[in-house]
Amino acid sequence: MNSTHLVGTKGEEIALRFAQSLGYKLYAQNVRLGRDEIDLILFDPHDQVLVFLEVKTRSKRDRDFSVELNLTPAKKKKLFRSARAWIDRHEYEGSFRVDVIFVSEQLVTDHLKQLGE
Repeated sequence: MNSTHLVGTKGEEIALRFAQSLGYKLYAQNVRLGRDEIDLILFDPHDQVLVFLEVKTRSKRDRDFSVELNLTPAKKKKLFRSARAWIDRHEYEGSFRVDVIFVSEQLVTDHLKQLGE
């Protein structure tokens, strides 16, 4: 396992603990859908929706290259494609949203709910 993978894995653990502290329930983790992957699938009991959660992690903060810059339009498109593929495969008919949690220096720095396509 390389250092980049270790940083990502740690970031997912931190994001999961953060989401669970908000009351979210873990449904699945690291779900492969062809060439795509969904980091976390959770249920938000407050909004009564399934949440497809992407975690973006940096080991260090950098003023010139924030972790938020990793969320490109292409990545957003990929996130929604993955969510729809999961929904189709499982014939899920409930409400859902796609969120992103940013982790830097082992801290959650932001949580974007309901990304726009």
